[in-house]
Amino acid sequence: MIKIEAIPTFQDNYVWAIHNGHVAILVDPGEARPILAWLRERNLSAAAILVTHHHHDHVGGIADILKAVSIPVYGPARGAAQSIAVSEGESLDFAEFGLNFRVMHTPGHTLDHVCYLASDNQDSGLHLFCGDTLFSCGCGRLFEGTPAEMYDSLTRLAQLPEQTQVYCAHEYTLANIAFALEVEPENPDLIARHAEALELRKQGKATLPVSIGRECRTNPFLRCDLRAPIEAASQHFNKPLRPGADTFAAIRAWKDEE
Repeated sequence: MIKIEAIPTFQDNYVWAIHNGHVAILVDPGEARPILAWLRERNLSAAAILVTHHHHDHVGGIADILKAVSIPVYGPARGAAQSIAVSEGESLDFAEFGLNFRVMHTPGHTLDHVCYLASDNQDSGLHLFCGDTLFSCGCGRLFEGTPAEMYDSLTRLAQLPEQTQVYCAHEYTLANIAFALEVEPENPDLIARHAEALELRKQGKATLPVSIGRECRTNPFLRCDLRAPIEAASQHFNKPLRPGADTFAAIRAWKDEE
């Protein structure tokens, strides 16, 4: 049976460990010490590493992990020096897990950012490991890509089956909800998500994963073709905005004011 667990690192990062009780696939291991300790405590060994993008808090632990165990590292060309480069549409099969990971190129946060969409042979649903492209009720900053590129990337993710489980790389949910409520203060789904996230964090639990369907109902960056976000962004910037990428760019700029 496959389990997916979060390993907290740094201040708010999550490294996702996908394991079968014996071996684990690690997603975006930014620092080695907590990851290696987590594996030892559970008598697990690492089998592979998946990298979404090259930022240090996602790749900084790889070298030390590889000193402890020789395993393959998959990622974009700039992901890490040891990476086996992956690209859009590529399929990674891990027979020992019964899992297949489809690579999705999602530029915006960085130009070569990728996500991994996992499915299994038990038809138990889809699992999206999206790095810093999509956050719960938010999205990554645009360090390299354009608003149009990020909007297209997020639109692709929003079109996944609504029960797809989303595993983001940061615990930003409450801060993102605070902003989302500025955009849509009367969104009942967002208000309910806020109450749930507050309770989860009060209990010391992660607010993730979350379904892509719920994100489409609560995340302003996935709602840029709807009346309420368009009107809110237009009013904030005191100018008319077109649905889609135009509204996305405005909402992203609005969030960047914080």
